[in-house]
Amino acid sequence: MSPPRDLRPAAPGRRDPYVLATALFAVYATLSTLRHLHLGTRSWDLGIFEQAVRGYAHLRAPIVDLKGPGFNVLGDHFSPVTALLAPVYRLFPTPVTLLVAQAALFALSALPVTRESVRLLGRRQGLALGVAYGLSWGLQQAVDFDFHEICFAVPLVAFSLENVLARRWRHALLWAAPLVLVKEDLGLTVAALALVVALRARRGHPRAALCALGLAALGVTATVVTLLVVIPSFNTAGDYAYWTKVGGGFSLSAGADTKLRTLLWLLIPTSGLLALRSPLFAVALPTLGWRFLSSDSHYWGTGYHYSAILMPVVSLALADALPRARTSPRPWMRAYARQLPAAVASAALALTTTLPLSALTEAAAYEIPARVPRVERLLDRIPDGATVEANIGPATRLTSRCRVFWTGDTGSVTPDYLALDNTSHWIRDIDAYARQLHPDAAYAVLDAAYGYVVLERRS
Repeated sequence: MSPPRDLRPAAPGRRDPYVLATALFAVYATLSTLRHLHLGTRSWDLGIFEQAVRGYAHLRAPIVDLKGPGFNVLGDHFSPVTALLAPVYRLFPTPVTLLVAQAALFALSALPVTRESVRLLGRRQGLALGVAYGLSWGLQQAVDFDFHEICFAVPLVAFSLENVLARRWRHALLWAAPLVLVKEDLGLTVAALALVVALRARRGHPRAALCALGLAALGVTATVVTLLVVIPSFNTAGDYAYWTKVGGGFSLSAGADTKLRTLLWLLIPTSGLLALRSPLFAVALPTLGWRFLSSDSHYWGTGYHYSAILMPVVSLALADALPRARTSPRPWMRAYARQLPAAVASAALALTTTLPLSALTEAAAYEIPARVPRVERLLDRIPDGATVEANIGPATRLTSRCRVFWTGDTGSVTPDYLALDNTSHWIRDIDAYARQLHPDAAYAVLDAAYGYVVLERRS
């Protein structure tokens, strides 16, 4: 005989995190998919990851010809976690699969952030923090920048920190450990998470603290081994190519104004500086450290996907700090803490008017321009399985069915076709450019439209 069903109504707000995550998934997926449908690809990253996932989907090595003929992507960044997308990509072999998966992973991270915020602060203030997190500038910039493996790290960090705050130490460590499979630098983030667990568990749960210290050591070891052994073993040059990014000499002072602005963006609109009162903020330090020590200025600012992993850290650090602030002996601090959840939610909504999601309020976002179907017909003239040399525009329209190389980097391969986005007129003479790329081959224009050109090899 089955036990009687519990007919008691669910606790108020219990479904709120799931409703919010579903709504966020809808807007994230819509934004990135519409941009792709509008030929608005931002970089070659989407093509790179699609080639890697395509390799996994067909039970082959993750060869990324866009990085060089026969290049194994594990010799670039160590991100075997992307193999998890292989089964769904095998069913739906399109770059949109990666974009939708990324939207789902980012939206999933809102569950632990909102759930733990509600537990600590109550329904209204917790949901306000969830909204602020879901609309945070770091997540919006990441969604808007095609696909990147960091989308796996964001929910892992969020779930790990949720369990830290709930004092479920084993679960916190288990959620943190897979980060070493997302990217080579994240072993340091694993170490930071583990040290936070060790700090909080040291009194009542010394065994958990000891396990956390062990995981911290493993995280650092994983980063060192990956950088010095694993990646060089897959790299044809036998090295880690990104060492050159710190060729300027580990300087914090270089670009100090940009770095300061990034810190202010990270701390003020998302937490009103109160995240600094929580030990959880230490989890952000490894990422901020390598970015600000790098000589590559792209890492210093607020653009691209680099700040996405910091968003759950700051949001949950704020959720951790608020209960103590609300009982502060200082009246102004208590008042500040009571108003802050609504303030950060309002700031996120206000800033969204200038951030990528604002595009969804424009009617033009839902209208496919006439040039798109014409360009797609042009690219469809390239047969499946052909070798193609392409730049950003055409590449992600072809990587699911052709072997695609980056313009000027085909090695000894003479491709069957050249597919070029020349809408900015960076190529003055297409025929001369084709001869420059491949002096021993003859190419003729097969089709051209709206600045896109396809050339076919004739000899």
